Amino acid sequence: MPNQNTPSHRVTSFEVAERAGVNQSTVSRALSGDSSITDATREKVRRAADELGYRVDARAARLRSGKTRTLAIVVITKPDIEATQINPFHYNLLGSVCAAASEKGYQSLVSFQSVEEQFYGDFVETRQADGVILIGTSTNDAAWAHHRALLEREDVASWGSPYVDHRRVDSDNRAGARMAVERLLAAGHRDLVFIGDTRQTQPQFRERFASFSDATREAGIDGGKAIFEDGETRGQQGRRSARTLIDSGRGFDGIFCSCDAMAFGALEVLRESGVDVPRDVGVIGFDGLGSGAHSSPPLTTVEPDFARAGVLLVDTALGLTKSGERRRAPVRLVERASVRTAT
Repeated sequence: MPNQNTPSHRVTSFEVAERAGVNQSTVSRALSGDSSITDATREKVRRAADELGYRVDARAARLRSGKTRTLAIVVITKPDIEATQINPFHYNLLGSVCAAASEKGYQSLVSFQSVEEQFYGDFVETRQADGVILIGTSTNDAAWAHHRALLEREDVASWGSPYVDHRRVDSDNRAGARMAVERLLAAGHRDLVFIGDTRQTQPQFRERFASFSDATREAGIDGGKAIFEDGETRGQQGRRSARTLIDSGRGFDGIFCSCDAMAFGALEVLRESGVDVPRDVGVIGFDGLGSGAHSSPPLTTVEPDFARAGVLLVDTALGLTKSGERRRAPVRLVERASVRTAT
């Protein structure tokens, strides 16, 4: 049996206004959170709306305000890879962005883009979204080139761009690299090596290497040149780079990898080569991937504050960040078993 209070027709805001003893415009403003409405009036309107079973027409409200209350999130991936092969870091970041958007009352429109026929960024112009957030691999040159002009706009935020001349949101790469070096030194490791891609298109890795070099130099250690061998995946890059390091004859007892995925590959090669981690060599990654808890041995890593990263990206796309604000997500060291106990 239907509830006797259930209306037999669609309740309008005019009926709510009559029940609450206010005019219709007050109903609209009260239910939209307008600060000019007193708490007493707002409560009276809400009570009348509940009694009548009135629900705000969200679509109509958006049309009236000129806002979609939606953020478009473009995830740039490598060409022709399946969703299960996308870097887990980007899924972590995507989840944090969606959560941060939801906290501000925004829906998320997610678009995965890897090849030219998928490239699209006109979400604001076509009134599908109020802002755009681009995240993903920096290695898809064609995708970033397509979206290059977007990065200059005030309603766009990005993470992972290969460019540096725009408003970026990043991890605190320098602080994280210093944490890694200091942790390796505290465990007694002295011959430290950086594994990672430091080409111009990898600004986040370049920052980590620069900080690594500064920290080792301050400790009276020559960190030397970065070791990097290219590959189809970060894991393959880590494996090839670790193999090159071992074959070079260069002495090392500590490795800082520019990302966790490379560190996983390096751990595989070290294990295959009979190198004991952490007794002989300490290894630290960067990204805070949860899968690091299940590597062999479990990987010590620098983890960005994903929740803060999501907030920074959403606030930047909505124009809520303050002028000159540092758009860096703080980081912390996640201790696992790939580095000896500090001495």
